[in-house]
Amino acid sequence: MSTNELNALEALGQTTKVAGPASPKSISGKILIGVTGGIAVGLSIVCFPFVAPALRKHCLPYVPATSRQIENVLASVRMADAARGNRLLDIGSGDGRIVIAAAKAHRIEAHGVELNPWLVYYSRLAALSGGVFGQTRFFRKDLWKYDISGYNNIVIFGVEQMMADLETKIKAEARPDSTIIACRFPFPTLPPIKTIDAGIDSVWVYRSRGKDVTQSI
Repeated sequence: MSTNELNALEALGQTTKVAGPASPKSISGKILIGVTGGIAVGLSIVCFPFVAPALRKHCLPYVPATSRQIENVLASVRMADAARGNRLLDIGSGDGRIVIAAAKAHRIEAHGVELNPWLVYYSRLAALSGGVFGQTRFFRKDLWKYDISGYNNIVIFGVEQMMADLETKIKAEARPDSTIIACRFPFPTLPPIKTIDAGIDSVWVYRSRGKDVTQSI
């Protein structure tokens, strides 16, 4: 073997090394990356139901009703003849406090519609602990696709940008002589039969006449 060949082999041996076992720092770094990635995915799954409404045409954020608002809503609930049934629906029911309070105060069947699954689960647990689980139901559904015709009391906690579309839905679907209770924001064109309180605790009460909502009582 020539001198040049020996030199080439020596150079190759210096540059080619067998990889040894991974260092503790390298293993710890990989574990840290995996744990961090898992936490990020978990947070994304938990937070997505709260962020998703902002991606929709109308953003309906979760804002808990105050004690005064609940009192104003309960004061507006109209009792129907027993033969016709007496049911209340809270559109965008959040943590379920309006539904639960109505079931307790008026001993009526009360339902809530909420898109966020975590709030639906919480509402059901709250109803169970509050002793009104049998009187309440909470549905994880899109409020725009939910049929409201089976209720004689409908509570709406909306935002200003969605009230016009909600007014259209009420006109098209609300059953005759049902009471519509709008909180925080009124309908843009419909005249209320009564207004309770002011500011954030305001409640506007409307009376439906089938395909229209009028001032007639």
